[in-house]
Amino acid sequence: MAIELNPGRIQTLIGEQTELLNARTTASKAMYERALHHLSGGVASSYQGRDPWPIYIESGKGDLIVDVDGNEYYDFHNGFGSMVQGHGHPAIGKAVAARYPLGTHFAAATEDSVVVAEELARRWGLPKWRFTNSGSESTMDAIRIARAYTGRDTVMKIFGSYHGHHDTVMVSIGVEYDKIGDRENLASLPYGAGVPQATVDMTIAVPFNDAPAMERRIERLDAEGRKPACVIMEPAMMNLGVVLPEPGYLEAVRDITSRHGIVLIFDEVKTGLTIAAGGAVEKFGVTPDMVTLAKALGGGLPSGAIGGTEEVMALVEDGTVYQVGTYNGNPLSMAASRASLFEVLTPEAYEHLGALNDRIVKGCQEIIDKYDLPGYAVGIGSKGCVTFSSAKIVDYESFKQNQFPALCELAWLWNMNNGIFMTPGREEEWTMSVVHSFDSVDKYIEVFDGFAAAITSD
Repeated sequence: MAIELNPGRIQTLIGEQTELLNARTTASKAMYERALHHLSGGVASSYQGRDPWPIYIESGKGDLIVDVDGNEYYDFHNGFGSMVQGHGHPAIGKAVAARYPLGTHFAAATEDSVVVAEELARRWGLPKWRFTNSGSESTMDAIRIARAYTGRDTVMKIFGSYHGHHDTVMVSIGVEYDKIGDRENLASLPYGAGVPQATVDMTIAVPFNDAPAMERRIERLDAEGRKPACVIMEPAMMNLGVVLPEPGYLEAVRDITSRHGIVLIFDEVKTGLTIAAGGAVEKFGVTPDMVTLAKALGGGLPSGAIGGTEEVMALVEDGTVYQVGTYNGNPLSMAASRASLFEVLTPEAYEHLGALNDRIVKGCQEIIDKYDLPGYAVGIGSKGCVTFSSAKIVDYESFKQNQFPALCELAWLWNMNNGIFMTPGREEEWTMSVVHSFDSVDKYIEVFDGFAAAITSD
């Protein structure tokens, strides 16, 4: 039985740690005041923001980053999981430097795009690929292809999962617990303003780790003449910390979608290349009709990809679906991706990542047990987290029911003030890179031990 934490103690620590971080980041404050004049909100993306000001980064090398105040951190954020290669990896730098004098953009295919497509096909077991510039573009195009393939409009997603910032998937994310709705008919709600209600109504959310609930909703939609074109899902949820699929769940989803003639899309923007060489398809042994990639693919350069079966991608090849983009397959991004796949993300690299994650999960769990904290450690590949909940989180509903926002806020502040860079203001997982070492992992564990001692002291 976990101890009951003192909310007043946590709030006191939040105040102390906030003051400390603010005092350590005065150059970020000055840059924020400058940025506000012409950079909306002072940041390039709303997810980069923080109250009272964001932390601006100066540089990164290997598993370390430095902010504009000169504070150094071990990077366990890694650009929302994009930098599993580590910062400034020499193999990627060499490839980009060699490509640059040969031309950086033609809006035409290069050999590197062919080689990268061949390697992705080998790793994922899906024969046909196209490139994009981001995860949002990848999921947007994959959904369009699925709609064309099935001739249907409705999209089914997992409640609480984020699949990019285009309208169709900006639905049922970040919903408060009392607005989630009936488990059999979960609410479709826009994630922020500007999403047309007609689009919201075409996107239906179902719970993760509950295949029977998914099939029942599909059957009701079919009876209404609204059978989904596709199910788009993260095979492991990665924006509630880490929520792994229960045994047999992905296999059941594969069976359900196949029987109902629905295109199954695995959104591997986060899991792809970070949890295994062939992502979740390799890790869990279930092959969807389509896969979307981004983040880690480009080794720090904007890049995304869509993989699919011969049948689904035939609609792209015959011109039925226009999958287009001026920067798709950009030479610099493809050079970086090729170097990353063949020289960085090797079998030995994944063995190293596995050893790192075993160490960090074991170390964090030992601290949880030592202090009787409400929570548990979970990890897979380069990713993992400490989930602050005495109950196991299996979907968005159980996450919101057991969420401890103040503790997550304090954990971030504590990490930042002790040399560990994590994602601000979110229940995000850690992402380690191939250049992380046991020393950096042990530092994370040491900082977590200090955090646990602080929140449990009188």
